[in-house]
Amino acid sequence: MAQQQLHDDLDLGIEQKAKPKSKLIIIVAILVVVLLLLGLGVGWFLLSGGEENETQGEDETAQQSKVQQPAIYHRLDPLFIANLPPGGSANMLQAGIQIMVRDAGLVEFMQHHDPMIRHTLLNLLGTQDADSLQQRKGKEKLQSAVLKALNKLIEEQGGPGPVEAVYFTSFVMQ
Repeated sequence: MAQQQLHDDLDLGIEQKAKPKSKLIIIVAILVVVLLLLGLGVGWFLLSGGEENETQGEDETAQQSKVQQPAIYHRLDPLFIANLPPGGSANMLQAGIQIMVRDAGLVEFMQHHDPMIRHTLLNLLGTQDADSLQQRKGKEKLQSAVLKALNKLIEEQGGPGPVEAVYFTSFVMQ
């Protein structure tokens, strides 16, 4: 013990050896902390990725159950002929209209309710301004109005589904 005290007092540059058990405990503790953090990170990644995969799987299943049916085109016959309001560049509009649906039941519904549909569309066509219909934008606005009117009528009458699109197959103003 006297030599130990002498070495400590002189500080001759002789390094004392640390106890090997304390270094080993520090190294093991650091490894345990690193492995614990690594395990938590991997677990979080796998669990959060698994939820996304489950959600994607559910979305794919929902999309497969909602497979889009092929388009069905239905011509609204005969052609629509409507008198336009006075003062415009034309007095009369003749329009051929076809609709696109995905449900054959809707075609039957449209045929059954043809008088009501024709009445609604003739009233709509008869209120249009001839000058605006000479422009593409005016025709597109009318197309959108026809689509909205048809879908509103179908909803009110409890139809099987909406009309997806409206097409003018002929459009003549005189």
